[in-house]
Amino acid sequence: MWTVFTLRVPKPYARVVQDAIPRPYHHGDLRAALVRAGVELAREGGLAALTLREATRRAGVSAGAAYRHFASHEELTFAVGALALSDMARAIERRQAEVVEENDLERALAMLRAVGLGYIDYALDEPGNFEVAMFGLFTLAHTTLEPARGETGRTPYELLVDAVTNLVSLGALRAEESYTVAITCWSTVHGFATLATRGPLRELPREALDDQGAEVVRTLVAGLLG
Repeated sequence: MWTVFTLRVPKPYARVVQDAIPRPYHHGDLRAALVRAGVELAREGGLAALTLREATRRAGVSAGAAYRHFASHEELTFAVGALALSDMARAIERRQAEVVEENDLERALAMLRAVGLGYIDYALDEPGNFEVAMFGLFTLAHTTLEPARGETGRTPYELLVDAVTNLVSLGALRAEESYTVAITCWSTVHGFATLATRGPLRELPREALDDQGAEVVRTLVAGLLG
């Protein structure tokens, strides 16, 4: 007669045996899942809420699995910031797609205004990811990530430079002024976006912010031509 023996694993080793059993990963693309979780965290609480630990928890994986894709919290922040910059570029491109002016100079001015309006749109729509986008913009050059581009293959800053360069080609601006003009535009619009999302203007209703932002951009671009 054969005696059937049941193998009993001592409790201290049960977890080791269980973890040694290969299990299929349920996401398919863990890196993308972690970035999506990071975007959600940034949307809820901005840069301060974006942590690798919380992104890992939301993705439903172990810390060890996450660290195979992101060695640090900073690397995850870079990746979310790059994605946010891509979304910002698309917001600018949507505004530029609405430009209908046929006169070359008026069209060039409208394209520059669209850069500012799209920038503000993104900041107001996604204030948390806007904050992370700024972190990504300032640090992207020091990472191995691909530049964050929109549908046209241009970054937000490149879209701004393109619009300013077009005005130079039409003789509306001098070439030596182009860098200062680009920085002036960026500084002014970013300042308004920051006041509207993190400063005293954040208490205003969205409609009022949209109207005020449009007026800031209109005044800015009109002032460039004196």
